[in-house]
Amino acid sequence: MEAVIKEQGHGDKRGYKRRLLDDGAHQSPVASTAVSISLSLAMIYLLLAALVGGAVAAPLGGGGDHIVGGVECVPHSQAWQVSLNIGYHFCGGSLISDEWVVSAAHCYQTASRISVRIGEHNIFASEGTEQWIQASKAIRHPGYVSSTIDNDIMLVKLAKPATLNAYAQPVALPTACAAVGVMCTISGWGETETPIGSPDVLMCVEAPVLSVADCESGYPGDITDNMVCLGYMEGGKDSCQGDSGGPVVCNGELQGIVSWGRGCAEPNYPGVYTKVCNYNAWIADTMSAN
Repeated sequence: MEAVIKEQGHGDKRGYKRRLLDDGAHQSPVASTAVSISLSLAMIYLLLAALVGGAVAAPLGGGGDHIVGGVECVPHSQAWQVSLNIGYHFCGGSLISDEWVVSAAHCYQTASRISVRIGEHNIFASEGTEQWIQASKAIRHPGYVSSTIDNDIMLVKLAKPATLNAYAQPVALPTACAAVGVMCTISGWGETETPIGSPDVLMCVEAPVLSVADCESGYPGDITDNMVCLGYMEGGKDSCQGDSGGPVVCNGELQGIVSWGRGCAEPNYPGVYTKVCNYNAWIADTMSAN
């Protein structure tokens, strides 16, 4: 794949995009950016969308008013879901032990900048279930390639162990790769429609694992053995910007990490996810060495 993947907030000729939120696009209650600045950024984004046309996803029609096409999660039903925060939510992640979170390598920030928010549902409200823990290490896979987004996986170590309870529980790593057709839950606080529209509460969407043939039909030459597609070829349900790094859970196991795609929920362009079953050994080795 040629190096035309969208960087954070920047366009490209094919419209592929890491599923990050632009800086400040979904601030936490403690973020200090003024509303007027946020509105100005939104207006700039819309102007850029008009200029580059198909390179930026158009709003989904027909009532796609959640994750895209999903619903509000039952509060704390995805107790492994975390928000990575640098003054605002910028990526998701999954708690895999009381000390470790797995996310996407393209979400990398220096550990000193990252606060991990655990036990969240509404990220704009204090619900009494939250734990905010500073990151002590952020470790990208050594084989991560930004131009192809291959090996898009990162481990984040917490500065202190999380308290495990009904609101904070690790998700199991895969015992085997998920079969085609298996239904999975994708969750996140990302945009619910493009180009703007982010929720306060955690959203969930159910989507099946697609075949390699379906995946490659949308992205010929771009899919590696470390990627898996989920969604519907007719579009309508998908993860979106701000969901990056978040979980894809199939039958109770973490099978995917939100990674990239063309637009959000567009026909013939399913979401592309890091295939976690390929990384069990790297995860175990990295955790034991750190």
